Amino acid sequence: MTENTDDILNRLPARLKEARRAQGLSLEAVANLSGVSRSMVSQIERGESSPTIATLWNLTRALQVDFAGLLDAEAARDRVDVLRAAAAPTIDNRGEGCRIRILSPPEEAGHHELYELIFAAGGVLDSKPHARGAREQLTVIEGELTVTSGSAEAALATGDSARYAADVPHRIAARGGAARAFLVVKDA
Repeated sequence: MTENTDDILNRLPARLKEARRAQGLSLEAVANLSGVSRSMVSQIERGESSPTIATLWNLTRALQVDFAGLLDAEAARDRVDVLRAAAAPTIDNRGEGCRIRILSPPEEAGHHELYELIFAAGGVLDSKPHARGAREQLTVIEGELTVTSGSAEAALATGDSARYAADVPHRIAARGGAARAFLVVKDA
């Protein structure tokens, strides 16, 4: 192996986290499967602790990944993760006449969330403030929407995008007929 040991150790935390997320496992689930404490798994994923060979072996067995493949620089490049339309989870009880399709993976919750919003005529999505500094970007795919963030308001037509604070009460409402939009929520 010609790689620098530091390069391998720098890559390891991200690869372990990537392997855990690819399987949809929580830190607690990995801890239960591997016998490694939840706090140790978290420290390893954050690069705050270097695992022993025994710990790494237990983690790779729990995550069902090849030990050598975990350290391979090309490990994640030869894969395409697909979320089929029929498999996208939906939320129907967060507004009136608004269906929310969740497009982002669960591990991105609170960081970088992607949604498709489908509004019936007159549909509304009212949201309470998210975490301090949270922002949203909304792009209208079809129809017309009104976006309100705090006391600011903007009317959007098909193809328009708006960026606004989401750490204040905010609202998206269909104007006139039905509408569809793509929503990105950052740091919620």
